Amino acid sequence: MAAPTSSSGSTSSPATTEPTPSSVEPTDRAHVVAISVDGLAVEALLELGAKETPNLHRLLDEGASTLNARTAYEKNVTLPNHVGMVTGRRIDAVAGGHGVTWNGNPIDDTVQAAAGEKVASIFSVAHRHHLTTALFAGKTKFDIMRDSWPRSIDDFEVRKPQARLVADALAHLVSAQPNLTFLHLAGPDAAGHRDGGMSPAYLDAVRVVDRLVGLVIAAIESTPALDDTTTVILTADHGFAAGTRDHGALVAENYTIPFLVWGPDVAAGDLYESNPDRHDPGTGRPSYDGAQPIRNLDLADAAMRVLGLPAVPPDEGPPDLRW
Repeated sequence: MAAPTSSSGSTSSPATTEPTPSSVEPTDRAHVVAISVDGLAVEALLELGAKETPNLHRLLDEGASTLNARTAYEKNVTLPNHVGMVTGRRIDAVAGGHGVTWNGNPIDDTVQAAAGEKVASIFSVAHRHHLTTALFAGKTKFDIMRDSWPRSIDDFEVRKPQARLVADALAHLVSAQPNLTFLHLAGPDAAGHRDGGMSPAYLDAVRVVDRLVGLVIAAIESTPALDDTTTVILTADHGFAAGTRDHGALVAENYTIPFLVWGPDVAAGDLYESNPDRHDPGTGRPSYDGAQPIRNLDLADAAMRVLGLPAVPPDEGPPDLRW
């Protein structure tokens, strides 16, 4: 992850601008399924274990993974962290971030307006290289993705019951075989807000997500065109501290998240071991100064690396996350 770059300092709100197609073709027509499990607490994975969440643990065990990744430094809330996942940027616009500080659903707002400059994403970089994309999300606030990159998301669905959303995503994955699919699962977050983090209802929601992730794996493995070409990247926007109905507090249970990469070209192992320039933060909450932990915004780097694409601007050169 490159150090944050300085913003242009513009106070204007540029219209959404997307890159024209590039004449450069990616070297590998691979597929990525990026999964964000909203509010997935590391504590829940540890408590439920492989017996009750076998699919999530399969990905953790067979892939390159860590249970000690971090959210964005500024906030551990949903929309700012998801915009970070798809742009690879921190939040603070003054420091070169994407500028999406809110967590609601303002009408017609875009990432470009928040940042005060053009902002690229995994979707726009993929489209620039003639690849296809899809986004399936469980919250209407994800409309900002479509509004910000309208010509770069080929298939977009939002706010369906979670099981139906996954069914639609898998039907599209198997039939259209997009190069990049982003799937957002909102169940644990909804249960946490309603009944509290680590409550029986919250843990049931994590079990449901595990079954849905199992359907994703089964669809990939049963489709010959996807089986040997698809990499799954899974992370979360935040955790959910036990006994609370909000995750905004800057405590370890909220800012500690899982991050994993699983696929045919991924060797099992610890992501910190394969990325010695990254620093395992223990229980700390490191800023963007100094050695960095694995963060959920590394999803952008991981997706571009799998697809054989350059890093999402303003980073220069190839993605730097390794496995």
